[in-house]
Amino acid sequence: MIRFILHRILVALPLLFVIATLCFFMVRLVPGGPFDGEKSLSSETLQALNSYYGFDKSLPEQYVTYIGNICKGDFGPSYKYQGWTVGEIIMQKAPVSLKLGAMALGIALVFGLVVGILCAIFQNRLPDKILGAVSLLGICLPSFVVAPLLILVFAVKFKSFNVFGWNDFSDMILPAISLSIFYFAWIARLVRSQMIEVLDKAYIRTAKAKGVSTFSLYFKHSLRNASLPLVSYLAPSAAGLLTGSFVVESIFQIPGLGRFFISSALDRDYTMIMACVLLYAFFIICFNILADIIMAILNPRFAQGLGLR
Repeated sequence: MIRFILHRILVALPLLFVIATLCFFMVRLVPGGPFDGEKSLSSETLQALNSYYGFDKSLPEQYVTYIGNICKGDFGPSYKYQGWTVGEIIMQKAPVSLKLGAMALGIALVFGLVVGILCAIFQNRLPDKILGAVSLLGICLPSFVVAPLLILVFAVKFKSFNVFGWNDFSDMILPAISLSIFYFAWIARLVRSQMIEVLDKAYIRTAKAKGVSTFSLYFKHSLRNASLPLVSYLAPSAAGLLTGSFVVESIFQIPGLGRFFISSALDRDYTMIMACVLLYAFFIICFNILADIIMAILNPRFAQGLGLR
């Protein structure tokens, strides 16, 4: 297992290097620069800024300098937020997005599992049809539609929550629900389809004939095998949730990393864009490695395919 993890890390490092390289050159293809929007700047001031930040150097020189800096953990200064480095902004804003994403992931996973299992148990019956319609509605409704509806009902009409802000636990509930709806719906439908497939297996019928308890039948024998596709789905989904959603953060005025990523793209804040992309790629790689480890634990045949056993 340790050899497998080390192998995946060694593969991930060149992948991060490729992502950093592509991102560096792609942002440079966008017309304009990070200081072009400053109309009040004179040509002398603009030239001085370009010289200070190294934009007067050739593109290969800028690339070598940037790669050398990120290898040392230095993502450079933010061109939009003067006096701040990208690392300082990420350290301050990323915990907010991580907290929001972790709560949304927990909601989606718990309710998705419960709804998916209930749908499988009551297959093609009324509870399955009702819960199936709810999950389908969750897939169809994007977060920018769900969020204003939740604000209208629970914050404006019933005044149970604050409309905006990020001060206490209650402020996290509506944003987390808005962010989790889509993932909850997919998890529920994925668990339902996999549970139905597993429940039709011969060993499940044998367990029923032996008098295995209902709880053990569904949660020990069925859910374990049905959860393998779920683990694969959760790896990139968890990365997306934990790095924050700019839509939800913008609607609820949450000071997370997602809003900074979008504003940096609009302001051509190159260093901030590349740092956010690398952070997102890092999370995807880490969660995919974690997903492989979990799948190897749940399924010995998967472990053999990876050469772990």
